[in-house]
Amino acid sequence: MRITEIFFSVQGESSHVGKPCVFVRLTGCSLRCVWCDTKYSYSGGTEMSLAEVLTTVEKHPTRLVEITGGEPLEQDEAYPLMESLLSRQYVVMLETGGHVRIDRVPKPVIKIIDIKCPDSGEGHTFCWENIVLASPHDEFKFVIASRKDYEWSRDVVRQQLRDSSNTILFSPSHDEMKPKDLAEWVLADGLPVRVQLQIHKYIWGANSRGV
Repeated sequence: MRITEIFFSVQGESSHVGKPCVFVRLTGCSLRCVWCDTKYSYSGGTEMSLAEVLTTVEKHPTRLVEITGGEPLEQDEAYPLMESLLSRQYVVMLETGGHVRIDRVPKPVIKIIDIKCPDSGEGHTFCWENIVLASPHDEFKFVIASRKDYEWSRDVVRQQLRDSSNTILFSPSHDEMKPKDLAEWVLADGLPVRVQLQIHKYIWGANSRGV
């Protein structure tokens, strides 16, 4: 498989925020989100075997691993990687852009599923079947860059996700949206969502890699 980087840090997002975690960043993504903070993963990378990836992961003192990208589900090798990690008793998370069906992902994997907002430039790409395919431990994430994005996301929560028990994450796009504004909108509308910040960007800076 083609790998951009493997690194050890704290989980910066989701309901697992703050936990030590190994990140395996796969190379390549067919989407081009305006606010993407990992454009360096679109191409390049290094070819690694499954055994090489597992050996690298095992060097770090944690049982939590996140498979991310790019879009990891665009590489078929991501599936045996997740299976292998689960068989080794790792807790496995997956960060996915939401445009690839998740039915091939092993059920125990905790999937963080992006629902792309209009200002991302990729709002038309989400696979709506993924809402039904999600397991109870999976989480839906909206990256919000404007009031328009917020209102669109609010309507999705109230309509498509109204019967969902999954954790729903509202994340302000780091450079475009003030966290205070997003928090106040959520409170005003009484939305059953979790406002999250990307804490790794506050710890190490927005442009740091490998954290």
